[in-house]
This record gives sequence, structure tokens and C-alpha cells, in this order.
Amino acid sequence: MENPIHTINLSRMVVIGSDLWSSVKTTVERLGYENPVILDDPVTRKIIGKKVSDDLNCEHRHVATSTLEEVNSVADFLKEGKYDVLISIGGGSVIDVGKLASFNVSIPFISYPTVASHDGIASSRASIRDGEKKLSIEAQPPIAIIADTKIVSQAPYRFLASGCADLISNCTAVLDWQLAHKLKGEYYSEHAAALSSMSAKVVIDNADAIKEGLEESARKVLKGLISSGVAMSIASSSRPASGAEHAFAHALDMIAEKPAMHGEQCGVGAIMTMYLHREDEYRAIKEALEKLKAPTTAAELGVTDQEIIKALTMAHKIRDRYTILGESGLTEKAATKLAKVTGVIE
Repeated sequence: MENPIHTINLSRMVVIGSDLWSSVKTTVERLGYENPVILDDPVTRKIIGKKVSDDLNCEHRHVATSTLEEVNSVADFLKEGKYDVLISIGGGSVIDVGKLASFNVSIPFISYPTVASHDGIASSRASIRDGEKKLSIEAQPPIAIIADTKIVSQAPYRFLASGCADLISNCTAVLDWQLAHKLKGEYYSEHAAALSSMSAKVVIDNADAIKEGLEESARKVLKGLISSGVAMSIASSSRPASGAEHAFAHALDMIAEKPAMHGEQCGVGAIMTMYLHREDEYRAIKEALEKLKAPTTAAELGVTDQEIIKALTMAHKIRDRYTILGESGLTEKAATKLAKVTGVIE
């Protein structure tokens, strides 16, 4: 039997340190690019974007929203300028739009996150809204990542806690992947799974030490998010970091009047899906999230009990991906019981 071809697309450079704005020019030059352009937003422009574009003496463009319409608009802008590399400086929206737009016009992009709220800073997938739907679209991993601990540590702590929650949710994503491998014969990579699990374990083990305003805390979380992104690149899918807990989070995005942050919702999803996998281990996830001051309940997420239950009952339909929720999902009664027994709702 022939071995199937498996392509792994990885970042070429990762730079981690404090106050790295001047490192962008060095990185661009070392990678051999000559006509860069910056993507940012009005807030990140003031914080760091202008410094970088002045240093590079290059153009910039703001991102308005993380929608397909904006992706297409940025792609048109990139084609007109004949740029050879895009540098996304900002949060999830700026990075995701830049990731997909650059992929669509076949140029590389560099990720310079100003917050560490989820593993999209290093992954190949972009979370983009199309009308009422939020899509997870395969694009490309960054050719380089500039992980600035100073900028990330100065952002509101909620973003860092959200990134930690997203990493912790890798625990249940890997269990779902193993289940799909055993029951459905789905491709499984032990290397990718181990790297993803390690990223989660480091955060859980260091939950007491991750604090607001500390660059060392930002460094730990950034390294974890980058490792999680590498795990997805090794697997050539988001499987190592996206299972039923992510399906729940995406369902909540669709139905909640005011959804919380992506990582926050994944963390709460992981509490409940871990209970389904290993009833005796969900408390460890919940306790780690509490130490990190990340949400563990519907009230802390800012959503209703009814929205939690509905998201649980529809999560199995979000993606064609086998998880602990099975092919028929949870009934409303089972979802209510699960949310109550884990303390997510009262």
C-alpha cells in the first residue's frame, strides 16, 4: 500500500521578544521581500502600526471588519499595489483578513499580533463572517511571526485569559480527534496531537503564574499559541485544536445576542465536553480557567442559559467532523443536564 502524500506548511521565522517593532524590517529583509505593505486598524495603528510603516517606508491599509467583503476588498488592494508580502498588525480580525486576502492573491503574510486571544495568530485557518455565519476557512500559516511580549502584556488582560482558555480547550479537541480516528478511521498524527496537548498542559500547570501585565506571562501564552498553530500545520487541519468545544463556540456565535470572545467560549465548551469524555477530569479544566480569571459559566460569558443549551444541541451540525457529540448530537434534556452538572448554568 502506498503512503499518502502529506504536505506540512510551516512558518519560516518566529521572533519572540520585547518591543519588536524594529525587528519587522530586519525580518522582511532576511526573507528577501522588497515591497511590503501593512494591514492594521485605527487602534493598532497608534500603538505600533505607524512605527513599523515609517521604519519600512511602506504603505498601510486599515481593516474595518472581518467579513468576506472586507477580505475581497483587501485582496483587490493587494493586487493593485503589486506587493510581495503583507504584514498584519493587530488582533484576530486584522490577522484573519490579512491571512485569507494574502492567500487569495498568492503572496505570503507576516503575523504581528497585538493581543494573544486565540491560536489564529499562528494557524493557517481564518475566521471570517459571511452574513450571519462565521466561517473557518483554510488559508495559509504566516511566513513569519513577530511575537511582541511588551505589546501583548499591555493589552487588556481579558485577551490573554481568552488565549489561555483557547489553549486549554486543546485537551478535548485531541480527545475528539482520537475518538474519530478509532471509530471513523480518520487520519491522526501522534506528533501533532502531542504538541497540541503539551501546549494545553503548560497553561494548566502555570495557571497560578500567568498574571496581568507580566511580559513573562505573555511569553508563555504566545509560545503556547504558536505551538498550537504548528500542531495544526503538521496535521494539515485544525483537528489538534478544534473539536466539539469549538463547535459549541461557533454555535454560540450564531445564536447568542452578545457572544463572548472565541477563546472564552471554547474554554467553557471544554469544561462540558471533557465531562462527556472523562467525567473525573472536567474539574481540572474548570479550576485552571478560574485561576486564570477566564469565564466558566454562562453568566460570566454574558450569555443566557437557554443560549448555552441551544448551542449544545446544534453543535454537532456545525462541521462535518466526528466528536464526542456523535452524529445525532445532544437532546435538549441531555444538554441541560450537562450544563447543570458542570456548573455552567444553575
